[in-house]
Amino acid sequence: MHRTAPRSERVFLVGVQVKRAPEVWTLEDSLDELGELARSSGARVVGAMEQLVNKPTQTYLGRGKLEELRLLAQRSDFDTVVCDDELTPSQQRNLENALVDVKVIDRTAMILDVFARRAQTHEGRLQVELAQSEYLLPRLAGQWTHLERLGGGIGTRGPGETQIETDRRQVRTRVQKIKKDLEDVRRHRGRYRAKRAQIGIPVATLVGYTNAGKSTLLNSLTGADVVSEDKLFATLDPVTRRVRLPSGTEILLTDTVGFIHKLPPKVVAAFRATLEEALESTVMLHVVDISHRNAAAQVDVVSGILRDLGLADKPQVLVLNKTDLVEGVGGTARPLSPGDFGGGGHPQAVFVSALTGLGLERLLTEIETLIAEATPASSAIAAV
Repeated sequence: MHRTAPRSERVFLVGVQVKRAPEVWTLEDSLDELGELARSSGARVVGAMEQLVNKPTQTYLGRGKLEELRLLAQRSDFDTVVCDDELTPSQQRNLENALVDVKVIDRTAMILDVFARRAQTHEGRLQVELAQSEYLLPRLAGQWTHLERLGGGIGTRGPGETQIETDRRQVRTRVQKIKKDLEDVRRHRGRYRAKRAQIGIPVATLVGYTNAGKSTLLNSLTGADVVSEDKLFATLDPVTRRVRLPSGTEILLTDTVGFIHKLPPKVVAAFRATLEEALESTVMLHVVDISHRNAAAQVDVVSGILRDLGLADKPQVLVLNKTDLVEGVGGTARPLSPGDFGGGGHPQAVFVSALTGLGLERLLTEIETLIAEATPASSAIAAV
């Protein structure tokens, strides 16, 4: 019997940490997450390498580690090296020159690959293509370096530069077209939000780290059938469903794209139209996988991104999910001290299990309380 299925891409992970640089995540944990991203892309992780450096280098790794990786590439059977940071175009080119016949990509390219696999709707695919195009643009020069090696003189002027500029112009044109299409999506969403505001239906938005259980929570609260898997970025496209609160009042609950450690700003910008759902919401539900060993660091990552988006002051419930995986945790709210979860200072946390339903009634009560507190303030602002 002969295998006809394509072989899974075999990847080798490489991570670097600059000495004395403040890091919430350990290098080992960051590489573990990079491995999860690789597996989400259908690859097989065959090894990993770590290095502490005094300062960033033009080859990402130091000279000794680079030589060790080069020898490993000659002896081992891996196709791709994945670096745990976003590489500059020159770093990527230098690594590819040192590791002959081995593809080199970075964390951003890996995230974008997972996004491309997960995007289902036209909007989701547009957002991923925009992020990919803007990532590719500064890296086009390296695609035509073979023409530069011809040297100067007659017959060597122009072609390489002309092709680079042609490619850049095509990518820029495509970026402009995608941005225009996404602006149409943004206006379309804006009209829907305006209608919801006229009707007066409050909106709660689910935010949080990828794979924290947001889609499972949406399904449990609304009876929806949104895809929920134990994978990073299982869903990218926003979904909105109605939820009935204990008083009988109905609200809209929206699921959004998950965040991740070292999420590139270009990706956040590309998903602006989706994330604007959170900007217009009355309450945010920050969902945390309490069973994860890096739960506190994940809260810090999400809180930092929310601050960058101007959402830090939005009324928020910290939803500590997956309590079914943690012994001795009850389904009731408790005050948090500023030191909990990286000093986020969240006034309330609600322990829930989206899978078993534990704590969901308490969560709905907390949402109702926050909406009641926020609505008069919103009305006063609108009157002014």
